[in-house]
Amino acid sequence: MRTIAIRQKLHHYIETAKDKKVKAIFAMVEDDIEEGAIIWTDEFVTELNRRAMDFEKQKVKSRTWDEVKKRARQLSKPK
Repeated sequence: MRTIAIRQKLHHYIETAKDKKVKAIFAMVEDDIEEGAIIWTDEFVTELNRRAMDFEKQKVKSRTWDEVKKRARQLSKPK
C-alpha cells in the first residue's frame, strides 16, 4: 500500500475513532510530534525581523520563484 493511501486511511480512522483510541494513538506518537515542533528562539525571531526589514528597505535583492527555479536548473546541469 502506498504511503498516500495509508495517510488517508489513518486520517479517516482518527476522524471517526472513539476518544479512547485517539488518545492511545497520540500517546504512541506524542514524542515524535513534540520533537518536530518548531521552537523559535529570541535570536531566531530577531534574525527574521532583521531580514524582513532589510527586504522592506530593499537592502537585499529578491527574486521571483521562476527566477529561483531557473537558476537552480542552471546550477544542476552537468558541466
